[in-house]
Amino acid sequence: MPDSAPPRALPALVGLALLLFALITWQVLADGPLIGVDERLSRALVHPDRFSELLSDLGNVPVAVPVLVVALAYTAWRGRAAGADRWWLPPLAGAVAMMLVPALVAPLKEWTDRPGTPAVPPAVGYYPSGHTATALVAYGAATLLLLGRLRAPAVRRMLVVLCAVLVLGTSYGLVRRGYHWPLDVVASWCLGAVLLAGVRLVVHRTMPGGRTPPGVSRSTRRSSSGTPSSSSGPS
Repeated sequence: MPDSAPPRALPALVGLALLLFALITWQVLADGPLIGVDERLSRALVHPDRFSELLSDLGNVPVAVPVLVVALAYTAWRGRAAGADRWWLPPLAGAVAMMLVPALVAPLKEWTDRPGTPAVPPAVGYYPSGHTATALVAYGAATLLLLGRLRAPAVRRMLVVLCAVLVLGTSYGLVRRGYHWPLDVVASWCLGAVLLAGVRLVVHRTMPGGRTPPGVSRSTRRSSSGTPSSSSGPS
């Protein structure tokens, strides 16, 4: 989505994610028809091996969160060093999104009380997938923050592809290893999409019009041109 305008489809995507999450959660609580499909799909996909174990580890907090922390620190450092307006907002948004993951996932696990797959010891509290949500928000927020500091199209595309590979790899590993049902993972995609939408909005609004180069404040732009900026920026 372009940086020069807010993503018009963002509200619709958030609404769709919330609707899908509500549908899946209802099916989990009511043991609806989707659960039977979910279980059959899991039986077809589960094949525990070392590779799926390694992929699932990409969603571990000690693996994913440090990636986000580096992106937060880099974004804050670049913005503050350049005197950018509200340089602290994008990294703060990324940090808050990450903190909201356990705050949302833990109560949902307790509420839904969903059993695990036959590939794991008998237990409950598998819905939604915390590892998937951690991977999506950590890698996704890091990507959104860094995209705001990059201009080379090829580098931006590579960063987005890398993020997708990490998230999809984690998701596949969790299902393949049998740590989670497929719907556990899809539900966490929905939750993560909503949280990342908030990060995306903050990143966009701190770069009004998409015309201010990363790290350049409006005051710097006015002093260099000798005339006031035509963009008033966000209030």
